[in-house]
Amino acid sequence: MKAVQFGAGNIGRGFVGLLLAEGGYEIVFSDVAEALVDAINAVSEYTVHEVGPGGVDRVVTGFRAVNSKADPDAAADEVATADVVTCAVGPTVLRFIAPTIVEGLARRSPDAAPVKIMACENAIGATDLLRAEIERVAGVDAPDLLDRAVFANTAVDRIVPAQPEGAGVDVTVEPYFEWTIESGPFGGDLPNIPGAHFVDDLAPYIERKLFTVNTGHAATAYFGARAGVERISDALADAEISAAVTAALEETSAVLATVHGLDPADLAAYRATILDRFRNPALVDTVQRVGRQPLRKISRHERFIGPAAVAAEHGLSTEALVAAVGAALEFDDADDPQAVELQQLLHSDDARTFTTRTTGLEPQHPLFAAVEAVVQARQEALRAG
Repeated sequence: MKAVQFGAGNIGRGFVGLLLAEGGYEIVFSDVAEALVDAINAVSEYTVHEVGPGGVDRVVTGFRAVNSKADPDAAADEVATADVVTCAVGPTVLRFIAPTIVEGLARRSPDAAPVKIMACENAIGATDLLRAEIERVAGVDAPDLLDRAVFANTAVDRIVPAQPEGAGVDVTVEPYFEWTIESGPFGGDLPNIPGAHFVDDLAPYIERKLFTVNTGHAATAYFGARAGVERISDALADAEISAAVTAALEETSAVLATVHGLDPADLAAYRATILDRFRNPALVDTVQRVGRQPLRKISRHERFIGPAAVAAEHGLSTEALVAAVGAALEFDDADDPQAVELQQLLHSDDARTFTTRTTGLEPQHPLFAAVEAVVQARQEALRAG
C-alpha cells in the first residue's frame, strides 16, 4: 500500500505520515522545499519524539520524498498509483496542490480502485475545499477524474511546537492526538490508520475540536502576548489568563451543546483535557507561533467569530469570546505579515469598516456591535498612545 502526503513539514511527518506508516503504507512525501526533500531522502528513518506524560519515541521507516515544484511529473505519477492521498499544507495552499492531484488522477488506471483523498487541515470541510479546487482545475474532465477518487473530510488534532535546533527530520510532538474521519464516502472500505476514529457525522467533532482546541490555543496566545509572556504553558500558569481562556471555552461549549446536543459534562471534561495539554511544559511553544495569522483567526468562520456569532444568534453569552478578539487586535509581530496588516488596518479604517472587512459580520448581526466596540477601544488606545 502507498500513501502520498502533500506537505512534509512537522505535521506531515510527526502526525499524518507517522500514523499512515504505522498502518503499513509506504509514505511518499511531496513538498516544494528542496532542502527538506533532500534531507528526507538522505535518511532511512526518523524519530517522532512524544514529550510529556506517556510519551514515547516512535521510529518511522519506509518513506521517500519528491519535489512537486521541481518535478511535478514525479509527484503526479505517485498520485496515479497511490491508495491514499493526504495533505497538511494549510487551507490556502490547497489550490496549489490540486493541479498535481488532477494530473495524477488523469494518469490513474480507470480499472484501479479509487484513491482515498483526505485533507488534514485546521478548517471545516477542508477535503470539500480540496475537491472543489480539483474540480475547478479539471474542468470538463472533472466527472471522469472524480470517479477515480473518494473524498472524506477529517478533523485532526495534535500539538506540534516549534522544533529544537539541529533536529533534522526528527519531530517533537505531544503524546495526545485525534484523527476523526467521516466513514460514509468509503462504503465500508476504510483506510487502515491505527488510532483514527471513523464516524458517520463529522460536523460535531470538527466544531468541538476547532471551537475548543483552536479557540483555546489562540486565546491563550493573544492574552499571553498582551501580558508579555513568551510560552503558552507559562501563559496558562497565570491565573488571570487561565480564567479568561476558560471563560471563552465555556462559551464555545455552550454553543456546541446547543447546536449539536453534546453533553455539557463531556464538554467540561474535554475542556479540562485540552487546557492540560496546553500546560504541558515539555512542549516549548510560544505565543508568537500560535498567534500568527491573526486576520485569519478573527475571520467569519474561524475560532472566535464563528462560535461567537452562533452564540449571539441563540442569545448565549459572547463576552469572553469578544474579549479574546480584543486581545487578538493587540497582537503585533513584525515578522508576521498578517499581524503587520492588522495593525495597519486598525490605523487606516474606521471601526465599522474594519469590523466588516476583517470579521465578515454584517452590521445588522447581533454580534456586530460588541466586536465593533472592542475594535473602537483598540483604535482609541492606539491614538492615545
